[in-house]
Amino acid sequence: MKGFASDNNSGVHPEIMKALEEVNKDHAIGYGDDPVTARTEKLFQSIFGQTAKVFFVYNGTGANVIALQTATRPFNAIISSETAHIHVDECGAPEKHTGCKMLTLETPDGKLTPALIEKHLHGFGFEHHAQPAVVSITQATELGTLYSIDELKELADFVHSRGLFLHMDGARISNAAAALGCSFREMTTDVGVDVLSFGGTKNGLMFGEAVVFLNPDLAVNAKYVRKQTTQLHSKMRFIAAQFEAYLKDELWRKNAEHANSMAKLLANRLEPVDAVQVTQKVEVNGVFAVVPRHIIEPLQKKYFFYIWDESRNEVRWMTSFDTKESEIIDFVEEIKLLLHKNG
Repeated sequence: MKGFASDNNSGVHPEIMKALEEVNKDHAIGYGDDPVTARTEKLFQSIFGQTAKVFFVYNGTGANVIALQTATRPFNAIISSETAHIHVDECGAPEKHTGCKMLTLETPDGKLTPALIEKHLHGFGFEHHAQPAVVSITQATELGTLYSIDELKELADFVHSRGLFLHMDGARISNAAAALGCSFREMTTDVGVDVLSFGGTKNGLMFGEAVVFLNPDLAVNAKYVRKQTTQLHSKMRFIAAQFEAYLKDELWRKNAEHANSMAKLLANRLEPVDAVQVTQKVEVNGVFAVVPRHIIEPLQKKYFFYIWDESRNEVRWMTSFDTKESEIIDFVEEIKLLLHKNG
């Protein structure tokens, strides 16, 4: 059933499927020692900078764990927003694998600021306290909001001035870059991000993510961490080939721009519906809204989606690279029908 629960629920883009089919020939050396992986690693370097180091992995949680584990010791602490995926939706995997304490911050829009982070920057050198080592941000955030390039630069400068590293969870980095009209490098390498979890599955890939070390010093032991966290894919070329097709000719941007535009269309068509209140600025491919409780269940039966905050009847609607305009129109009409029927 096609719905608005998650961009993870979408299929595989035809160009990505074609790349998988083309690489499914003959034999190739495993674990990344194949020409497709080598070629794709160079492609990443052409995008992020020649000193960037990339490690392909299975999924987003694995990417985040590897990124954070390489930048920390078990006595450290990781600072994030309270809505961060690493805190809410990874079943404690970052804590388990890094051994670090999570320090979270309440934020109305999912974005961290230097003033908020300052709250947790104390106890340095005091052996009774976990030592802050990494600030982790999400671009775009879990609430569908964006950091501007200036905000990212300010954050990176602040974090580095306090001797910490900056990690970016880029599960929807393509949607963010498309919305900002910038390159990946402009909002990562150029602003001072140290390590990036680069996502593709939510924007047309079948599987696979990448950990991109923009601070190459952090990558020294990454290959061992990837193996220990069971993220080393033996047939690596099947991940690499997807990213090659994804990055070449900016397929990523085309997919993300479409998903973003469908979310904006949804928000615009909901604007005259008084009973539905959009709660966050719609900047990428997610719409958060408070709706009357009585329409949620019947609406979910026809178009599945998730409730974000039960206490206030806030829901999340996600659009994808393959969402059709007609599906948005039908969805809003169904909302109006249910409101009329139960009003």
